This record gives sequence, C-alpha cells and structure tokens, in this order.
Amino acid sequence: MEMGFIGLGAMGQPMARNLLQAGHALKVHNRTRARAEALAGHGATLAGTPAAACVAGVVATMLADDPAVEEVVFSENGVLQGLPRGGVHVSHSTISTNLARRLTEAHRQKGQSFVAAPVFGRPEAAQAARLVVVAAGPPEAVERCRPALEAIGRKLFVIGSEATAANTVKLAGNFLIASMLETLGEAYALLRKSGVDPASFLEILNGSVFQSPIYENYGKIVADQRYEPAGFKLRLGLKDVRLVLAAAEEAAAPMPIASLIRDNLLSGVAQGMEDYDWSAVARVAAQKAGLKS
Repeated sequence: MEMGFIGLGAMGQPMARNLLQAGHALKVHNRTRARAEALAGHGATLAGTPAAACVAGVVATMLADDPAVEEVVFSENGVLQGLPRGGVHVSHSTISTNLARRLTEAHRQKGQSFVAAPVFGRPEAAQAARLVVVAAGPPEAVERCRPALEAIGRKLFVIGSEATAANTVKLAGNFLIASMLETLGEAYALLRKSGVDPASFLEILNGSVFQSPIYENYGKIVADQRYEPAGFKLRLGLKDVRLVLAAAEEAAAPMPIASLIRDNLLSGVAQGMEDYDWSAVARVAAQKAGLKS
C-alpha cells in the first residue's frame, strides 16, 4: 500500500525500513531531514512537510510526545491539512488519552479517521519487526491499515473502536515495566549490600520464578549497570508515568506506586540521568541504599 510515515527516530526509522522491505511505498518526513534522506536509498520518497506525506490517504506517525504530535498534526501544513477526506492517521506514539480524544474528534470533523496503534518493544525489536502492536479505532480504518500494522511487528492486537483504549493499554503496560524496573533496582540494591551477585539472582529468577524476556533483558541491563546507550530514555519514561497518572486521575483510579516511580524517575533527571536508559531508575534505588552507583 501507499502511505506516509512521519517521525524517523530510534523507533520510527526501523519501522519505516520494515514497511519498505514488506513492499509498501512510503513518503517520509522527519524534522531532521537527514533521517528521511537515509531512507531515500531504500525506496522511500521524501516529503517536505507533514502535509505532503499524507497525499496517499494513509499516514503513520511515530513521535516522542504530545507536543510533537500536536505540532505535526495541527500546525500549518500539518497532517490535518494534508490528509484527504476519507484518509486515515495511524498514531504509533505513546500519547495521553486526552490527546487521543482530541485527535479522534479533529479527524472526524475533517471526514478522516484516527487509529491509535502504539507499540511495545525497544529499538532492537523494531529493527527485527518484532514489536507488539495494539490498535483501536474505526474497524474499517483498522482493516485498511492492517497490512502495514502487521509488517512492523510479530503480533497485532485489535481491541475496539475507541482509539483511547489502545493508548490506555500502552500506558498501563509501560507502568508495569516501570514497576518492574523499580523493584529490580530495590532488589539488586539489597543483594549488593548483602554480598550477593545480582547476576546469580537473575539466573535463578529466569530459570524458575518469572521466565520472562522482559525480566531477562532488563535484568541483565541493570545487573551490568549498562544504561548507555539508551534504548528508551529516562526522561521519556518519566513522561509516560506522568501520562499514566493523568489517565488514572481521569478514571478516578488511584495509582500510588506510579506516584513513587514518578518521583524516583524525577530524581534521576535531577541527577543528570535524563538521557540514560530508563532502567537507570535502578541507580536511584542503589544511591538511596548508600551504594556509589
């Protein structure tokens, strides 16, 4: 299918490459033009503005946060202006449920459709087309985009016609991962102060209690204290936990653990770790325990 793709960062670039490899024709746009030019040699066509990336009638966005999405969609020469009537905007970004509702309504008023399709997975999963995609939106729009959604991941879940459902699932999932990182950090601090090798502890867990790729991958990162280069930056993790808390407040669902994690991520930012991997929240726990790192 012909489509546009906007946002070619650590996640968007490999996602776009996989779409090209699957035979889709892409018109790409990125704020840093060099990232878009890197795909030109793989068959992509460059778009000078977000609006120009929308001419085929389907456009996907993969952007860092709410302000970035708002700028690309609502600005002059943005997605709303460039997408034709009957077109579909697929958002892979982790955004607030409030913005998802605004996008749904804005596109509806233009005779367009909005599909939320956030993804679970780090850049290496994006490169291998092993992302988990959670989609929600008008059924006909989701089906129209299914070939592209399936090309970027190993599993596609379609969970309903209300786009905000997919965003809520993504936020809740990231909250669980953040909770795991916090508890890993606390457990490792206890182990290190007690003279136990965290790597041995991780081997025991992965071989019996949890057997989870999330625990295995992040557990090794934390055990090795390998927080650079970041697969997902700590400042973005803080952003996501704040979005979780905003969604929880809207739903009147108290999340006291999320509040604790937000404060610890904020401590990491205050200590200059904003561009470390978000698993560096474990370093905050280590420092609280009196460990040097």
